[in-house]
Amino acid sequence: MQYAVTIRRTLRGAALGAAAICLLTPAAWLAAQVSGYGDKQIGPVNAMPGVLGKVGIAQNLNTQLPLGLAFTDDEGRQLQLSSYFGKKPAILALVYYQCPMLCSEELDGLTGALEMVDERPGRDFNVIVVSIDPTETTAMAAAKKKFYLKRYGYPETANGWHFMTGTQPSIDALANAVGFRYVKIPGPDGKLTQFAHASSIEIVTPEGKLAQYYMGVEYSPKDLRLGLAEASAHRIGSPVDNILTYCYHYDPGTNRHSLIVARVVQLGCLITLMSLGGFMFVMFRRDYRQEHGQDTGKKVNG
Repeated sequence: MQYAVTIRRTLRGAALGAAAICLLTPAAWLAAQVSGYGDKQIGPVNAMPGVLGKVGIAQNLNTQLPLGLAFTDDEGRQLQLSSYFGKKPAILALVYYQCPMLCSEELDGLTGALEMVDERPGRDFNVIVVSIDPTETTAMAAAKKKFYLKRYGYPETANGWHFMTGTQPSIDALANAVGFRYVKIPGPDGKLTQFAHASSIEIVTPEGKLAQYYMGVEYSPKDLRLGLAEASAHRIGSPVDNILTYCYHYDPGTNRHSLIVARVVQLGCLITLMSLGGFMFVMFRRDYRQEHGQDTGKKVNG
């Protein structure tokens, strides 16, 4: 019995120590982060020459998209953006279908990343691709959808892919809301048929608010998975996704999900405390049974 009492005292001390670490470590980590950010030096930014100075993407996080805007889908139907929102999040991409290089690389990167994500277009989210060129046609949109749906390899998800065209006022309103700045530039024939623009995709909440931006033409499947789970308030994905979204946080500065060390420590401490608590419960229960068993035995012998 003395041995069991010693174990219980030791475990109580270990549990209190683990709790103290859980409470103090996040505070120390956050202080270190503030100090680290304060020490960073921001170097000079090179000015982009000429027309490229008008091109870029401003991250209008938490901005409501104008869902009343009407666009024509790849089947020739004129629909409002609100048709694709209300229940599921969406991935939005502003491109143009005759783009000689960058837009294709962007859609290639998106499709390749989605191949490695368990969630599926149509069932869990929508993919909305909108042309910034008002002269492009429904046939062009349909051809792009057919190409990328085949490349994706899941033809049953066709109702989750939406390739749109629109008028200049609708395009301008959507681009302004997203923060997507672009300009027309001359093509090889000297005519203003091409566009200078940046490349990004946006995660949009079921309510139509801009939640996350991913820049470039290559996208991390992990970021897409976490971004969709966060945007949908964890209504899609598995319990593992919910744990990951607790331990990872979207960083607008890097356009990535960064590991939150404090939360990982808290989660580890919680698991440790639960393990210690379970072990102590088993020990107390066994001691209780032994004591009462001995008392019962004495009474019977007496």
